[in-house]
Amino acid sequence: MNYLPAIIDIAEQAGQAILAVYQQDNAAFNITGKADDSPLTAADLAAHQLIVKALTALTPELPILSEEAADISWGIRQNWQRYWLVDPLDGTKEFIKRNGEFTVNIALIDNGEPVLGVIHAPVLAKTYYAAKGEGAFVKTAGETRAIQVAKPGDTVRVVGSRSHPSPDLGGYLAQFSQHEMVPVGSSLKFCLVAEGSADVYPRFGPTMQWDTGAGHIIALEAGATVSFDGIATKVYQRENLRNPNFIVSAVND
Repeated sequence: MNYLPAIIDIAEQAGQAILAVYQQDNAAFNITGKADDSPLTAADLAAHQLIVKALTALTPELPILSEEAADISWGIRQNWQRYWLVDPLDGTKEFIKRNGEFTVNIALIDNGEPVLGVIHAPVLAKTYYAAKGEGAFVKTAGETRAIQVAKPGDTVRVVGSRSHPSPDLGGYLAQFSQHEMVPVGSSLKFCLVAEGSADVYPRFGPTMQWDTGAGHIIALEAGATVSFDGIATKVYQRENLRNPNFIVSAVND
């Protein structure tokens, strides 16, 4: 079954739920974390509940692993052949800063590998999506176009976190004679490489599986390589939900 149209719709509905909170003129945006009464928590939970309800209706037989409901034992998860991997609001610092660079991430995992991914950026009104073997696409302003990685030029464009700078990045960048940094938040970093707006995304810091599942397949289908330290296969079939360092690249080694 082609789940993509339904998942795109679900992600965009979740985006609307987030925007309903995000666009409020609320002094409580001066928050530093997920307090129970914060706009961030309200938006996160609204998106989570909408996505889980919709996915359960669409595929009642498939389990769901969401950042907001991740307390599921490995004893249960290790038996999952296929499941949905969800981050209802990726880019919490971007949400708080109101810079618009946050996303909704939904991925379908099959045997430890992502086979479908949707990333929706509500403020940017962009939806990136891909399914295994079908290419990667971006939908914006009602128009859809195929995307692919760019052929790197003399200056390598390195996309990095706007909110989570990494001290290990300098050593990695030394291999490039010329580079420029492209700062952006959330899973949009995968999307920038996928659409050819950046050449490489090195991540030397903590991420969780729900941060990367959707972007992983979108980048692959756009022609990038995605390499996780010490893990060759079944990245999303592990007891530890934290990812190792990884590199998303359109640069030929």
